[in-house]
Amino acid sequence: MRKLVYYVGVSIDGCIAGPGGEFDFYPLGDDMAAWITADYPETVPVHIRSQIGLDAPNNRFDTVLMGRGTYQPALDAGVASPYPHLRQYVVSTTIGEIADPGVDLVTGDPAGLVRRLKEEDGMDIWLCGGGKLAGALLEEIDELIVKSYPVVAGAGLPAFSGAFHPTSFTPTATRSFGNGATVTWYGRA
Repeated sequence: MRKLVYYVGVSIDGCIAGPGGEFDFYPLGDDMAAWITADYPETVPVHIRSQIGLDAPNNRFDTVLMGRGTYQPALDAGVASPYPHLRQYVVSTTIGEIADPGVDLVTGDPAGLVRRLKEEDGMDIWLCGGGKLAGALLEEIDELIVKSYPVVAGAGLPAFSGAFHPTSFTPTATRSFGNGATVTWYGRA
């Protein structure tokens, strides 16, 4: 069965973005960028792929789920389909429609969607963000891949938001990079 994997970057204080959706304060570093493009190339959006000459097959995911706040930066950059190499779902009750036929708008029951997707054949499902959607899908998340950056945001969007619901995960691997960032993989406990 396919897994729902929340692959996300966070600050020391648990923010996935600043209060205005900023995420450019995360220090990437050459070795980390090389790791991402080698191991998770499908997580690089199309406009960046073209800039860096990345033409690699999907390694882990064939589907991406994102909330409106995660999708909005692509729209702001004039990109309606940020991951055309993946099946794309945007969960939102505030977007009227999506102009690109390669992106499906989901206006309700994201957990039901995830359960249906998990039963299909294919690669894993990438939960790209944001925190509200991750909070709503917490019971469906099978694995976390957390890129922890050595920076304090001070304020911003949390990695999970919603009801208080402690949920245990077990660390399974960790990797460090020259920019001070670490990546930790967690499985559901």
